[in-house]
Formats: sequence, C-alpha cells, structure tokens
Amino acid sequence: MAAAHDQTELDEQEALILNAVDRFLERDVRPVAHELEARDEWPAEIVEKMKDLGLFGATIGEEYGGLGLSAATYSKIVERVSAVWMSVSGIFNSHLIMAQAVERAGTEEQKRKWLPKFASGELRGGIALTEPDAGTDLQGIRTTARKDGNGYRVNGTKTWISNSVKGHVLAVLVKTDPQAEPRHKGMSLMLIEKGEGVSVSKLEKLGYKGIDSGELVYDDCFVPADNLIGGEEGRGLQQILGGLELGRINVAARGVGIARACLEESVRYAQQRKTFGKPIAEHQAIQFKLADMATQAEAARLLVEQAAKAYDRGERCDLEAGMAKLFATEAAVHNSLEAMRLHGAYGYSKEFNIERYYRDAPLLAIGEGTNELQRIIIAKQLVARSPA
Repeated sequence: MAAAHDQTELDEQEALILNAVDRFLERDVRPVAHELEARDEWPAEIVEKMKDLGLFGATIGEEYGGLGLSAATYSKIVERVSAVWMSVSGIFNSHLIMAQAVERAGTEEQKRKWLPKFASGELRGGIALTEPDAGTDLQGIRTTARKDGNGYRVNGTKTWISNSVKGHVLAVLVKTDPQAEPRHKGMSLMLIEKGEGVSVSKLEKLGYKGIDSGELVYDDCFVPADNLIGGEEGRGLQQILGGLELGRINVAARGVGIARACLEESVRYAQQRKTFGKPIAEHQAIQFKLADMATQAEAARLLVEQAAKAYDRGERCDLEAGMAKLFATEAAVHNSLEAMRLHGAYGYSKEFNIERYYRDAPLLAIGEGTNELQRIIIAKQLVARSPA
C-alpha cells in the first residue's frame, strides 16, 4: 500500500509540474516563438521565466536546490517544450548535462559550490566537447590543459557549442596527457568560466535558431585545479559519456515533440483544406500519411519512455537511449517532410511553423552522436547482452 501511495504522490507531482510547463508554453513561448526564431534572437524573457519555473535545476538533486525530477518526467517536459519551440529545450538541456557531470562525478565541495548556482540559473552553461576535427571521435580532441602552478593552462578550439555565447561556464573536455595510451586515460573534464583567455563567436545555422551556438578559442586560459571535476585527471571521457545517456534521451524526446507537432498540425490542416469537393483528410493518400505519422510519433514516445525508465532505475541504458534517439529523431525528420508535403505551398511558407520543423529536425539526427553512431552502439550492445 505504501508503494502505491508513493506512486500516486509522484504522479500527482508530475501532473502539477507538466501543467505548469504547459501554461508557461502557452503564455510565454508560443506567442513569440515564430518571431524570435525568424530573427534568431536569444529569448531573454523566456530564460527568466524558466529560472522561475526551476527548469535549470530540473534534474539536479533537491539537496542542491534543484527539483530532482526523474528522467521520465524530464523527458515529458522536453517533449512539450520542443513541440512549441525546440530551441528552448536546448537552453536547459546542455546546462543539465554539465550539472549532472558535477553531481555524479564531482567532489562534495564542487557540488556545494556549483550546483545551487546551476539550479537557480544564476550560472548557466553547457558542455564543450566537439572540435573542428573531432566530433563523434571524442578521443581525437586536441584541446590541452597543462599544469601551471595551482591550476592549468588550456589551449584549443571547441565548436558548435550550445549556450557558449550567452552562458557563463562550460564543462570542457580536454587532454591533460596527450601521450596517454589508451587515449581516454589522458582526458579530463573541467569547468571553465568565460573570461580572460576565452573568446567566443556565434555560428549561423539552418535551423535551431534562438539558442546560441558558438565557437570557443582557449588561448592560455588559466583554470584553477579546483575546477577539475572529481579532482582526478584521466576520467573525463567516462564522466561525460554518462551524461550523454541523459542527453540522448533528451534529444529523443525533442524528436517526439517535433514528430507530434507535425502530426497535430497536419491532422488539423487536413480537415480544413479541401480538394475535389471534400477535405483532404478524406482522401486515402492523405490518410496513409497521417496514419504513418501517428504511428511513428507514438512508437517514438514509447521508446523514449522505456529509455527514461531504465535510466531512472540506474541501469546501463546506452542500448535503450540509442534506440530511442535513433528512432525518435528519424520520426521527426520523416514527419516534418510529410507535413510539408501535406501542407503543400503553405508548408514551404515562412508564415507557418512547418518549415521551421523541417529545418530543426535534421539537427536531431546529428546531435548527441550521429544516428550512424547510434546504430553501432545498438549493435554492439545487442551482441554484448546476448553472447553466443
């Protein structure tokens, strides 16, 4: 009975949070999303509202000032946000991966210092992994951190980094021992605040506008030794890979949001648009499209739910997260194209949301590990879990 009571309480808490998010989206995001996206303008007022909602501390433990939400609840928030304006979800997702790295691998002193400021949104940021010559192959990064007194001197370039322009601090993957073999033993993760020795420039993108994506150059940037996450060199790759499981669940949830938004707008439009004397929803060719779009969106949602629950149980879930990320993001790409075809010229017009979904969706198949990489991860885990 106690377990049932606890579950009921959790369900009620989740419903309250999701209702608050829905109200925020309808009141503060939907009315301005189209205009801000068109201008590629960072949504300062929306960010302030997200601070008030506690979204910057969504998955951070309550003892550090966060909401302590499960991945299952968090993924539902991301889906809702992405269905209205996907860029908003990126502002707090990369930030929370950074926070999770500190919460999982940081020293207690680091947790007490950083996490309350992350949870409140006083300090915002993300993760800096990708470099001009190293994306999927993270072990190929060239950014170095060499010891200098009571800290490190960091030199190198990171690119396509979310929240790098408007953010304050990033969890940066560096090489503290470039000669180490295997390579991952020479990699470390450290928190680097923007300041002297750090320059950043904004990058222009096809879609995913509004959120700032930038290139950072570290030029003899001094980083205190206390900012080395966990206080031990050589553990950076493992520290960040754990966070990428949550990141992939997040990106998959974004895919569900885009796929669902495309479906909902297409169902509505198909009942309004008439050809040959009847709504196009009554034409079999359109019905086939709607049926496939609905099936893709629902299957994607269930895969995300399964991956989030595995994550919440503390299980290794790179297989589940990889499957969710692969399928849900491809569903977003599929549904965005079908929605554009179904809307005809209106889908191609910048006056409607469909062309935005069509520009945003392909990023999901690339970010947090390409879908080609997801297939490799899935296959390897299938073999590892089912030895002959």
